Amino acid sequence: MALNATKVPLGAPRGAPGMSGPRGTLAGVTTTDAARLRELTLLRRVRDRIDREYAQPLDVEALARGVHMSAGHLSRRFREAYGESPYSYLMTRRIERAMTLLRRGDLSVTEVCFEVGGSSLGTFSTRFRELVGMSPSRYREEQAGATDGMPACVAKQVTRPIRNREAPARRRA
Repeated sequence: MALNATKVPLGAPRGAPGMSGPRGTLAGVTTTDAARLRELTLLRRVRDRIDREYAQPLDVEALARGVHMSAGHLSRRFREAYGESPYSYLMTRRIERAMTLLRRGDLSVTEVCFEVGGSSLGTFSTRFRELVGMSPSRYREEQAGATDGMPACVAKQVTRPIRNREAPARRRA
């Protein structure tokens, strides 16, 4: 018997491990696996849309309508797949882009807020501080030119806000 050979009984149903299924399908993929793959494809579409349209007014209901899901179902499944809610992912993308614009230094904090899709400077500043650990104006002062001479792909990785690195909560004395 050759290495990696699989014993499949004669008369085994199509789709059994080691057997090829109908054209264009994966052998051994069950109906529930196929449904999960379809759902993951829809979730990826939502994530891609957020990446493309982060500066547009997006809400979970609109994102859910785009993939024919309820907002609650989309939020639960998105969190299971990516570890955060669609809203948190959207805000992280907005803050990431805001960090880039603030490092350039040619726009005010208010202009950056509206450029990345924020509608409230207060909410934007609070969320920025939560993810980055300092106010947008302080970040702008301290990080101006910090990535000069650095390849864009490296700068993006180095400066990316990661939810697991959220600024620790201040302790009250």
